[in-house]
Amino acid sequence: MKYSRFEELPVWKKQLSLAVLVFALTTRPVFRRYYSVRDQIERASMSISNNIAEGFERGTTQETLTFLYISRGSSGETRSVLCLCERLPGFTDSKSEISDLKSRAESISRQLRRWAGALQNSDIRGQRYLTDKTRNRSKEAREREEFLKELEQVRNRKP
Repeated sequence: MKYSRFEELPVWKKQLSLAVLVFALTTRPVFRRYYSVRDQIERASMSISNNIAEGFERGTTQETLTFLYISRGSSGETRSVLCLCERLPGFTDSKSEISDLKSRAESISRQLRRWAGALQNSDIRGQRYLTDKTRNRSKEAREREEFLKELEQVRNRKP
């Protein structure tokens, strides 16, 4: 499936939901004691979706890959801060919520890894490189493939 806007990407949508849940967690009174932890986890969780968006908008496969890996790094950072929270005093009542957030962040990281793997194995250079000439070549190649499939079907029909 092709997406024309980053807002359509399932991984971006899931990440935005994760960030909202992280922000809900950081409104708890215990975070008043840990201001820097709150700031770090909020920034890390926002960074994931922001880098997905930036990479998507860049227009080249290589830049998209770079930002996907930055997003994965931010996902790891989010999980790391959540691991710290599990061990800090005052978070006992939030352990199940923190565990859920870690699982969500890990799932997003896996999705980003699969997307990056698909892009790395692709011949697509990116939107920025598309010209009328390359679009026409691509269209002609698709039409040729469709014709060859139809021809093969005709050959395989029994009289």
